[in-house]
Amino acid sequence: MAQAMKHACLLAAAAWQLATLAPAHAQSAPVSDPTRPPAALIAPVRTPDGAISVPVERAEPRLQSVLVSLSPGGRRVAVIDGKMVRQGQRFGDAVVVSIGAREVVLRRGARTQILKLYRPAPKVAQVQP
Repeated sequence: MAQAMKHACLLAAAAWQLATLAPAHAQSAPVSDPTRPPAALIAPVRTPDGAISVPVERAEPRLQSVLVSLSPGGRRVAVIDGKMVRQGQRFGDAVVVSIGAREVVLRRGARTQILKLYRPAPKVAQVQP
């Protein structure tokens, strides 16, 4: 019985130490933001000749989301670089020509640009029981 009591006290002491050390460890290790761009995209870079180059924000707009109604003549909305646009509206110096299920067509003067969402997932073979 004394041995079991000694063992329980040792376990309780170990648990207390872990409980008091865990918050200190959690504070010392910063939590990384999974949505933050890689450091190489935001940090200055030293070129081989010794100059410092700061990455430039990419000029290409990025299509982030598309909402297309299934009913004929229904709503078509796209989110480009965080801005919601509809067909016919302006996005910067471009006009939204069309919004499809996976792409948006922009027109800047005579130039047409197609923004694609992403490649669809490959179809998975169905297994019959």
